[in-house]
Amino acid sequence: QVQLVESGGGLVQPGGSLRLSCAASGSIFSMPLLGWYRQAPGQQRELVAAFGSGDRANYADSVKGRCTISRDNAKNTVYLQMNSLKPEDTAVYYCHAVAIAGSTRYDYWGQGTQVTVSS
Repeated sequence: QVQLVESGGGLVQPGGSLRLSCAASGSIFSMPLLGWYRQAPGQQRELVAAFGSGDRANYADSVKGRCTISRDNAKNTVYLQMNSLKPEDTAVYYCHAVAIAGSTRYDYWGQGTQVTVSS
């Protein structure tokens, strides 16, 4: 069982920046999928950025060039740096991790952190 705890959300003006952190209770080194999703009111949860196969980072088109995902395996933490924030980035941001044990896949989610972009 892995617990994920997000932090770093808040209220920011358009054009501002935030860095989200997700601390995992276990090792993230071998996790095949690790990243961030978001869900705005009345919307489906969507991928923002994630490390996937080959540890390559993938980004939603809506955040490319504005967001950077990074990880610190020693601290079991994944980050999401968000710049040039827009009102449409307002959402609850969730950390997601996948672990594989034998032939079983385990999906883990954090509790979410609210990001509000407003003047």
